[in-house]
Amino acid sequence: MSDIVEILKTLSEAPGISGHEHEVRNIMKDILTPYADTVTTDGLGSLIAHIKKDDDLPNVMLSAHMDEVGLMVRYITSDGFIKFQTIGGWLDQAILGQRWVISTSSGKVSGISGIKTPHVMSVEEKNRVFKKENLFLDVGALNKEDAITRLGIRPGDPISPISKFERLNQSDFLLGKAWDDRAGLAVMSGVLEALNGIDLPCNIYAVATVQEEVGPRGAQTSSDIVAPDIGINLESGVASDYPGISEFEAQESLGKGPAIFLHDSSMLPNHNLRDLVEETAANLDMKLQYNVLSGYGQDGAEMQRSKGGAPSINITVPTRYLHSHNSIIHLNDVNKAIKLVSEVVKKLDLETVSNIRSFE
Repeated sequence: MSDIVEILKTLSEAPGISGHEHEVRNIMKDILTPYADTVTTDGLGSLIAHIKKDDDLPNVMLSAHMDEVGLMVRYITSDGFIKFQTIGGWLDQAILGQRWVISTSSGKVSGISGIKTPHVMSVEEKNRVFKKENLFLDVGALNKEDAITRLGIRPGDPISPISKFERLNQSDFLLGKAWDDRAGLAVMSGVLEALNGIDLPCNIYAVATVQEEVGPRGAQTSSDIVAPDIGINLESGVASDYPGISEFEAQESLGKGPAIFLHDSSMLPNHNLRDLVEETAANLDMKLQYNVLSGYGQDGAEMQRSKGGAPSINITVPTRYLHSHNSIIHLNDVNKAIKLVSEVVKKLDLETVSNIRSFE
């Protein structure tokens, strides 16, 4: 078996904001290729690994997105500071005082999001949130020309958070960036390894999608190609097991197993497919969590809308502190998600899929 912790570390530390997923795509290509008959990309850059069994068997699509939230160079000031555009859902206060890396055509450039020292702030300034349009990155440039000619920075360059992966105090709590949705990618890799060499009852398309954080664009284009009969989205969940968040807002906890979304703003799961997941978890004597969210949005919605409608579900790894430089998942939840999804896929034969898709 592959070292899932090492896979998680590699995926977490790779830069890859929306529209600039190439480093993550290369990692996933290396991981998935040994298990697939073909590995291709669609026109937006989503990676499609296909395990083909028979044209008459159902097509099962597993999806997880490669992109993370980040920034983009908007322009460079005359003094050499970087003004930026946020990519994805950032809280303004999560941007301050953090380290970043700008991926330029000539290499990587480090920077920090600066803030006025509190020694000179007024009382009013100390008590307010600094808006992103007033923030900047300091890259140690002498001026605009230095930033352009020496550092190679130009408008449109992607800016990713810098965050080191670690097992938090030698525990099974895993600290890193971009668990949304590198955790889902790791689950996908584990599922394909677990199913390798098995006589499967379906054709599998494992799709690492792009641009989910700016709208599930990659899932839309890849679903058009795959035309799934069943869709299983692998995502980071929304944990609520820490101070400052209520059970009404989210219901997942770390270390208590994978979860399924029963509601989010983008989709409702197919009930027959939900029942199959629940039955599989029960047979494995595995605790399954549930989450009902008012917001959120994920790639399962695009699979659900494809091919005249494909029964779909969102299976998650509970995650704390989403859309920031540092978030936490639990190793047991990753391993259990791999086991659960692998066993569900083994059951998706022609008759089972036909029953799931039936509304009579």
